[in-house]
Amino acid sequence: MPQASFKLGLEEYELFPDDGQRHELIDGEHIVTPAPTARHQLVLLRLGAALLRFVEAHRGGIVLPAPTDVILSPHDVVHPDVLFVSAERSSIVRNRIEGSPDLAVEVLSPSSRRTDEVLKRHAYEQWGVRELWIVDTDVERVRVYRLEGERRFGRACELSAEHGEALTTPLLPGFSIELAELFADPLRDRG
Repeated sequence: MPQASFKLGLEEYELFPDDGQRHELIDGEHIVTPAPTARHQLVLLRLGAALLRFVEAHRGGIVLPAPTDVILSPHDVVHPDVLFVSAERSSIVRNRIEGSPDLAVEVLSPSSRRTDEVLKRHAYEQWGVRELWIVDTDVERVRVYRLEGERRFGRACELSAEHGEALTTPLLPGFSIELAELFADPLRDRG
């Protein structure tokens, strides 16, 4: 006789330790990832700052960095590296985000690659995040997933710093950041 699997929920999530690691729930499974790399943080800071400046200048909503609890469902609590909630949907912003943000950004780290690209992407799609950016610092590319229809991401659009491309979004008309600027690495040229 098959055993029923137990899914963790928000009640169990509240008991996770505050130990400097990222604790998330994805489909009731406890996922722990260690602190990210310096390169991850640099790219994250640049992208978050660009989004924040644009959104505040246009009064378009709110931009928040990780760790911010995003409660997608009773069994899905995630921390996107950066998130955006439009002004029209600001009612989901409380002490936590109680619903799907309009945009979630995940910057890949060696320890988070599978979680971000597979598990979290599926959760974002399932719970109606309108757009997801997967930022890969190793190859200096961004994959953009946009919701098409009900709870289905369309085919990813891949942008590359090598090809001189810029990251834009219909969620924020006029926003643009050059990928060469995003991925510039002052650590690479140290002597």
